[in-house]
Amino acid sequence: MKTKAVRLYGKKDLRLEEFKLPQIKDNEILAKVVCDSLCMSSYKAANQGADHKRVPDDVAENPIIIGHEFAGELVEVGSKWAGEFKAGDKFSIQPAMNYKDGPVGVLSAPGYSYKHIGGNATYVVIPNEVMELGCLLPYKGQGFYPASLSEPLSCVIGAIHANYHTTPGSYVHKMDIVDGGKMALLAGVGPMGLAAINYTLHRQDRKPSLFVVTDIDQERLDRAASLYTVDFAAKQGIDLRYVNTADMTDPVAGLREITGDEGYNDVFVFAPVAAVVEQADAILGFDGCLNFFAGPSEPDFTARMNFYNVHYATTHVVGTSGGNTDDMKEALEIMSKGLDPAGLITHIGGMNAVIDATLDLPNLPGGKKLIYTHVEMPLTPITAFRTIGKNNQVYNRLADICDKNKGLWSIEAEEYLLANANAMNYK
Repeated sequence: MKTKAVRLYGKKDLRLEEFKLPQIKDNEILAKVVCDSLCMSSYKAANQGADHKRVPDDVAENPIIIGHEFAGELVEVGSKWAGEFKAGDKFSIQPAMNYKDGPVGVLSAPGYSYKHIGGNATYVVIPNEVMELGCLLPYKGQGFYPASLSEPLSCVIGAIHANYHTTPGSYVHKMDIVDGGKMALLAGVGPMGLAAINYTLHRQDRKPSLFVVTDIDQERLDRAASLYTVDFAAKQGIDLRYVNTADMTDPVAGLREITGDEGYNDVFVFAPVAAVVEQADAILGFDGCLNFFAGPSEPDFTARMNFYNVHYATTHVVGTSGGNTDDMKEALEIMSKGLDPAGLITHIGGMNAVIDATLDLPNLPGGKKLIYTHVEMPLTPITAFRTIGKNNQVYNRLADICDKNKGLWSIEAEEYLLANANAMNYK
């Protein structure tokens, strides 16, 4: 079968190509990709090429398919897996596979390391190790984009589970955020911050009593507050506050004042900015855990930390890079119970938009850029649908659908796009 895919050959060398996939082996699965969510990790891989820890050294001779936040449906299942999967099953992929031996190495992952599997493709061959390691995850919900966004949501879930607190008089660490504690999300209204807010408000087993979300962009704060409201949070027993620290003379004092100067049990940093890290450290309470979520591009990134508090107030730091398979399963499960990740998505595009969008991702405003790989469509903000729709009925109808859903993408919008993509006349 032929596939169309965006392949990486080296630093900033992405190419949209059509080529033939090999016939699947008995231990492989042929799958159709429906959508992929662009990720900053792909931007980093595209810019670093073979210097990236997950990209193979011989990528110039054996290019890999980029994209790792994808979903679709199975087309043909090899005999080894016929008892577990079947054609027509919808799926998501856990790209962070943990194994010692493999074709590329311990860090190999779909979307970074493989010739025949990645999210920015129309069809892919899923290798045996994905199934062996339990990383091909069934999705039984509606549509496809929620399954695509289960990977970024799992990163948030993993980070929150990774926080820990100490038990006085012992060396036992209690994992996760403090139930009923004080939690802060700094620089927290970007795409992943929105996912963290959404998850925190919908979680049933553990939640903070005070939840402060900060940023310096009022427009982004207002959008977050309209999607994940203070009233909804209150119904979940959470005192949610959106705070613009740019308006504060002394952000540290102002944020601590909200807690009665006790400080926060759990502080998450969602931007790789030294000043934000130092602000997070300064607002920690006793036994507070600072979670450095945002991965920096610079290997020598540093920030100051108060080690007096490390010693006497037992403050500590943790960081994670991606979620594990259990985190993705939790993401898929919580979405089946009402969590809709559509608030992360601000742009929709087709395969033809992938290269330019990936290489310019840090400069593109808004949240997640969702790509439908069987569609040709320029990367388009959802907010622009109505304007474009003055001369295009498909965009106009998409605007109607999104307007009745608080301006958000939805299963209805996805189904309409997939059914009418050929009528878009995108050129």
